Amino acid sequence: MEVVILAAGQGKRMRSVLPKVLQPIAGKPMLAHVLAAARALEASRICVVYGHGGEVVRERLDATDLAWARQEPQLGTGHAVQQALPHLSSQGMALVLYGDVPLIGVATLQRLVGAAGVASLGLLTVTLDNPTGYGRIVRDEAGRVLRIVEDKDATDAQRAIREVNTGILVAPVECLRNWLGRIGNDNAQGEYYLTDIIGMAVAEGVEIVTVQPDAVAETLGVNSKPQLAELERLHQSMIARRLMDDGVTLIDPARIDVRGELRCGRDVEIDINCVFEGSVVLGDGVRIGANCVIRDTVIGAGTRVAPFSHLDNTLMGEDCIIGPYARTRPGTRLGKDVHVGNFVEIKNSTVADHSKANHLAYVGDADIGQRVNIGAGTITCNYDGVNKYRTVIEDDVFIGSDTQLVAPVRVGRGATLGAGTTLTKDAPAEQLTVSRAKQLSIAGWKKPVKNK
Repeated sequence: MEVVILAAGQGKRMRSVLPKVLQPIAGKPMLAHVLAAARALEASRICVVYGHGGEVVRERLDATDLAWARQEPQLGTGHAVQQALPHLSSQGMALVLYGDVPLIGVATLQRLVGAAGVASLGLLTVTLDNPTGYGRIVRDEAGRVLRIVEDKDATDAQRAIREVNTGILVAPVECLRNWLGRIGNDNAQGEYYLTDIIGMAVAEGVEIVTVQPDAVAETLGVNSKPQLAELERLHQSMIARRLMDDGVTLIDPARIDVRGELRCGRDVEIDINCVFEGSVVLGDGVRIGANCVIRDTVIGAGTRVAPFSHLDNTLMGEDCIIGPYARTRPGTRLGKDVHVGNFVEIKNSTVADHSKANHLAYVGDADIGQRVNIGAGTITCNYDGVNKYRTVIEDDVFIGSDTQLVAPVRVGRGATLGAGTTLTKDAPAEQLTVSRAKQLSIAGWKKPVKNK
């Protein structure tokens, strides 16, 4: 089976310089969702028909398994599929999908392809309460499909039909070549409709089978920003339902955004307004507080992430306590039972088991051992304006508040740094290191007075 994806539409109603099929749903272009569905079907060939903004579309999504066919000018869906024919083999079936129908389900497509077999024409239809704007499925008294009538060309009686065409179909490639070579543009739009092949198939006695989707949302297209937002919420609601079916507790299923892949263990709880991007894994018993953003991160079992925390490209062990208002940046690796408190930022650093930075600290380009306590206001000075250097803090170290560690520097095992220390040389193990100006009290000193 081969797949043709029509992605040439301009999308004027989007009012955007970004081509319509590149508008995002769940953090990735609409067309990327359709490509993922086509790949899940293990299609032998995928041809994308592009047009408006085509080079941008191709640059963003090009891959070795894709063929590209340019449609210029855009003269309708039938004309678009014609552009793909040179890329298709003469044997087998071709499935036609749309780059602006991003929620189409793989299971629905599998049923459609299975129903069509190797010789029939398969149509994906849907029954709508309000079919305005859609092509109607016209059947005979025996229920056989006769043709599809576009809304602008339909009679009043035909407009009363609620079963409509989704545009998605599968047909023998050889038949498509024959039919598309004979379609005309004698219609209100002056375009070559792909739907005109239905009448040709009927005339030639080709069996037409229809399948309905698992959900109406799978067939909805996007032509405007309001429709884009509507499909975003529909998609997120489907993700939320799957998570809850798998045992995840969502405090409010309407207030979660998954923009990638989210995998959860048992008894995971997610509070409101959390955003998950890229690949995120939450272990058993993980609790995520409200308003967190988590990207490309693995969180170990039993860890609690307090509200307003931002975790990016982080590997986190079990039973950690993170936040509120904590930030971990790419390259962060935390062991078990690590505490990263409010307004603490960690970047490109490893923090071993049972260590803590509970308040107002910056740890960058550092290797921190076990059972280390980092006091409030501590920072690693890892950047000299040109190069970055690493700080090493060995096991069982106590770092007093308001300490600056000027890298490259090492703090030996069991050492203590007094509050306010600026460390520019290595601190020996098991000793107290203090670096601060001598405290003075000046007798007779008076506060300055404002000049009159």
